[in-house]
Amino acid sequence: MPEPAATLASVRVERPSDGVVVLHVSGELDTSSADELTRPLTEHLVEDVRAVVVDLGGVRFLGSAGLESLVVGSQRASALGVTLVLVATSRATKRPIEATGLNSVFTVVGSVDEALSRV
Repeated sequence: MPEPAATLASVRVERPSDGVVVLHVSGELDTSSADELTRPLTEHLVEDVRAVVVDLGGVRFLGSAGLESLVVGSQRASALGVTLVLVATSRATKRPIEATGLNSVFTVVGSVDEALSRV
């Protein structure tokens, strides 16, 4: 029997400054667990937030469903005028983003500090 999605991926929310949210994502983002990212993205991409940083540093696998969550989040952020920045440093996250050409859609940086300096 497969593991429950909650154990495959998790998101810890941090608010380093007013109007800025950092989502620290860990685990595997695939079809069964992508909602673990989609829910907090939807919840925090709102008008009173000026920037959302998605820290993928703890992600071991980024599948198409995880990428779709990020794309939908990016579209929502754009519609609301919210800055969305991804932190991707590992092969597990950088490779799928680059292989799909999404590195031209997302702002991708190497650290949360770098992301925060851009927002």
